[in-house]
Amino acid sequence: MGSQAQKLLSEACRVAVNYLASYELNVSDAYLTMSYYYDEETEAPLYLPFFEDQIEVKKEHAKQFITYLREHRSKICLPVIKRPDIDNWGTGIQAIESALQLENTLNKLLQDLMNLASQNSETDLLNFLKKFLAKQKRNINYLEYQRSYQKELDRLTEKEVTPEKPGEASGCLLT
Repeated sequence: MGSQAQKLLSEACRVAVNYLASYELNVSDAYLTMSYYYDEETEAPLYLPFFEDQIEVKKEHAKQFITYLREHRSKICLPVIKRPDIDNWGTGIQAIESALQLENTLNKLLQDLMNLASQNSETDLLNFLKKFLAKQKRNINYLEYQRSYQKELDRLTEKEVTPEKPGEASGCLLT
């Protein structure tokens, strides 16, 4: 029998890896759309470099999954995944929450594939997936931090913009 790298994947794992590669490309496309939503005239949000970086990172992940399939003599058949129905990414909070939703879905797909690989005793696939799960946890933690930071900024900005009632600024009420 050939080396471990030449072992065929189970059909269920093959389908899941194809789906994961396609989803990574879908997430890359979403980050591309989000990063170009902010034009040069508006002030770029702090998380924009993360979005821009993830465009290439997610494409590279998809390539790695496809290469993995090829190395395991598995059919490559990427399913079409519907793009998000969002043309206007709205506020910073909405963009961060959209990105967080994509990353959480990706994390779940990775965990589901890990479980499937474990059930099918596909140790090579399990080892391959570990690095992706670690990166997902970092991305999710970063986006959760950015969301709480953005909410705090919004709260402070709202406080500054809310005008005080006459007489309250000095601590005494005018009668």
